[in-house]
Amino acid sequence: MTMTSDDHDGASRRNVVTSGLGLALMSAIPSLSASISSAATPKASPKSPGDSTMSSGFVTTKDGTQIFYKDWGPKTAQPIVFHHGWPLSADDWDAQMMFFLGEGFRVIAHDRRGHGRSTQTDTGNEMDTYAADVAALTDHLDLKNAVHVGHSTGGGEVIHYVARAKPGRVAKAVLIGAVPPIMVKSDKNPGGLPIEVFDGFRAAQNANRAQFFHDVAAGPFYGFNREGAKVSPAVVENWWRQGMMGGAKAHYDCIKAFSETDFTEDLKSVNVPVFLMHGEDDQIVPIADSALIGIKLLKHGTLKTYPGLPHGMCTTHPEVINPDLLAFIKA
Repeated sequence: MTMTSDDHDGASRRNVVTSGLGLALMSAIPSLSASISSAATPKASPKSPGDSTMSSGFVTTKDGTQIFYKDWGPKTAQPIVFHHGWPLSADDWDAQMMFFLGEGFRVIAHDRRGHGRSTQTDTGNEMDTYAADVAALTDHLDLKNAVHVGHSTGGGEVIHYVARAKPGRVAKAVLIGAVPPIMVKSDKNPGGLPIEVFDGFRAAQNANRAQFFHDVAAGPFYGFNREGAKVSPAVVENWWRQGMMGGAKAHYDCIKAFSETDFTEDLKSVNVPVFLMHGEDDQIVPIADSALIGIKLLKHGTLKTYPGLPHGMCTTHPEVINPDLLAFIKA
């Protein structure tokens, strides 16, 4: 289902292993072989001697926080910057980083402060500082004409940054299963989730963060709690691994940041093209109170929804998501 901000009003609110390891290994693991789709498999990385970054590093922000980042591909190629969701890391974008690297782009992903390999901060865990950290990263790498892609909390970070970015820094933005305009229920947002939902997140994290993170990944995040779902224990373990790398205080604070920040004015003010992608079976960020409202606020927005797909669809269905992302970026 595809719609633009101009025509949305009539719509209803609906709630590697390659040949290098040999044929013997592929035949021994038929489930892995079947899962590899040509649509999701990256092309060979471009050959640009002396022109490739292929690095990782840290940028230090004004308050001394160190933000970890990956920066792969030709320095002269158009950059795509990926912003992860709570409580994950840049590693959550593996399927997209490899795909777009193979398409010849420069691909960058960072660990938000308090997450992954970045400093485990006890302050600054809110959207204004997150956006300032992104600005520090883009200044450090001198990124121009970049496409910023954000998932979930990362979508909020993207729109908050893009609304404040220096001229020439941003070409387009993509929000995938993203939290804008605002998640929590209020008089202004009667369709939102009650504050008790997010209080429950905080209580569960404090009681047993390891168990809570496992339960989120094994259940609603990837739709693994749905009848007939094909559950991947490895995907669950990777989600858990990324979450447990970060700091408990930063993760606790981030719940408020992603649930209570109002991105309405950010959405209204952005002048670049914005692509909203949202799974219709998203149990983490319900589509009716996010993308279906957000599309109405954008000047240059396009919305595509995905029947039956979950919140973590970039991981479960990269063969669907990656080509759509590529088409938007190249348009």
